[in-house]
Amino acid sequence: MQRIEHRASFGGWQDVYRHSSQVLACEMTFAVYLPPQAATRRLPVLYWLSGLTCTEQNFITKAGAQRYAAEHGLILVAPDTSPRGAQVADAEGHDLGQGAGFYLNATQPPWAAHYRMYDYVLDELPALIEASFPATDARGLSGHSMGGHGALVIALRNPGRYRSVSAFSPIVAPTQVPWGQKAFAAYLGQDRAAWTAWDATELVKTATPSLPLLIDQGDGDEFLHSQLRPQLFEAAAAQAGYPIRLRMQPGYDHSYYFIASFIGEHLAHHARALNG
Repeated sequence: MQRIEHRASFGGWQDVYRHSSQVLACEMTFAVYLPPQAATRRLPVLYWLSGLTCTEQNFITKAGAQRYAAEHGLILVAPDTSPRGAQVADAEGHDLGQGAGFYLNATQPPWAAHYRMYDYVLDELPALIEASFPATDARGLSGHSMGGHGALVIALRNPGRYRSVSAFSPIVAPTQVPWGQKAFAAYLGQDRAAWTAWDATELVKTATPSLPLLIDQGDGDEFLHSQLRPQLFEAAAAQAGYPIRLRMQPGYDHSYYFIASFIGEHLAHHARALNG
């Protein structure tokens, strides 16, 4: 593991590391913010999953989360959004291939050789973080858009592993919208029954209510009705008796201006569970 960025921020350190991933069979980068409290004790970790086209840089440079992580004593970890490299399969466009890993385990060639972001986020990355940094095994999960989909799916599939989850503008029903249908057909094949294991709206129908779950969605989001459709998740959660907080925020779009406006409230949401 090699540190490639090191910057002081709000009394702590914003670092970026490169390492060789066994799960993804390529080199990966991830960002770690260590708040000032990390100098004297072990701290809980909030994992952030970014959206289509992003790397770890979008979150650490645009969200303004370091200030709140320093206030609450949270380590922030932000991985890249897909495997990378010349040997890794790719596709034209922004919604498939590198930068569009969808936080699942691909089963179809040529994607299956590298696209196992679910295993990476669930197992390999936390093991590395908890062995290399002053981190406890208290974990929260958050993300934006495709990353919001990833956060919801990973948390719902693994009850007990996370203490809190939140999302900004998540793709809550990928089996029912174009972004998800394109990615799932490529990564998982044409058997739509296999897709439901990666769809938060399907998973919440049988999930055990245990996680504090917060979703923020801007009502000015250009993808709201075509790709996101939060009402589908809200209805499924209500039918299953799974408590969620879905907040429709007037005027906000899909950008990091939206995320930066409410990231402090999301970190407070996680801090209550992680420091409780």
